[in-house]
Amino acid sequence: MRVKTGTVRSRRHKRLLKQARGFYSGRRKHFRKAKEQLERSLVYAYRDRRQKKRDFRRLWIVRINAAARLNGMNYSTFMHGLKVANIELDRKILADMAMNAPEAFTKCADASKAALAA
Repeated sequence: MRVKTGTVRSRRHKRLLKQARGFYSGRRKHFRKAKEQLERSLVYAYRDRRQKKRDFRRLWIVRINAAARLNGMNYSTFMHGLKVANIELDRKILADMAMNAPEAFTKCADASKAALAA
């Protein structure tokens, strides 16, 4: 008995080609190229979901360092001073303060300096 895979294959191809929408040229039109690119793309997506967390942390540190230097400190002494002063603000909040509320960040910097001086 011969089994034809007409509907099964076309359904599988259709589902995969739908996922490949937005790819360039034959990578969205030809099944084999689309499949190869989709596998690669899913690997990148998995990897970059983890890498995004690192990238944001790096960005926050850069912003905090820039704001701390405007207040006469560097990043490491500022963060150490906050720890000594028992101020528990995470880097995301501190970076947001540095960008949007510089006067509040200055108060944190002053508290950090005072804790280090004591």
